[in-house]
Amino acid sequence: MSKEPKIDADEVALFRRAMSDVKRLKHDTVAHESPRPAPVPKQFLADEARVPRDSLSDQFDPAEMETGEELVFVRAGLQKTVLRKLRRGQYSIGDELDLHGHTQEAARAALSRFLHDAVARQLRCVRIIHGKGHRSRQNRPVLKVKVNNWLRQRDEVLAFCSARPVDGGTGALYVLLKKQVL
Repeated sequence: MSKEPKIDADEVALFRRAMSDVKRLKHDTVAHESPRPAPVPKQFLADEARVPRDSLSDQFDPAEMETGEELVFVRAGLQKTVLRKLRRGQYSIGDELDLHGHTQEAARAALSRFLHDAVARQLRCVRIIHGKGHRSRQNRPVLKVKVNNWLRQRDEVLAFCSARPVDGGTGALYVLLKKQVL
């Protein structure tokens, strides 16, 4: 049993005075004069319209473009953002090794000493210039192929990639080194 609240006669009279100017509607529903337009995916259409223009645009990141001559290596577990920053040259270069004019044996020894020294100095990123092979007998890169293989075998190397054009392009590498635990 629920008790209904008592309604005061003064409240009823007040309500009726407040509603005295209200006119009853002839219909219970409101009819729209025209149907609503179908939804239009404006952002999707704008994106699609931009595709042809952007595909021919100068707005691209050269670090993300591959020509087939680039070298890229990343150890398993390294974040993609780290490689992206390395490719864009966003790490400070602590030191560089220029292997121009070295024989294969001399280049291997120089690279080994350089990496050992860089780790001992706790350098995070270094540049290695191996050249493009334009002065080799076959007019093809010899040291580039060797350095690629040697660096993959070194535990202290986390990642490497071809440098930006201003830093040597496909004739040089940015090399990211492990932090030495003291």
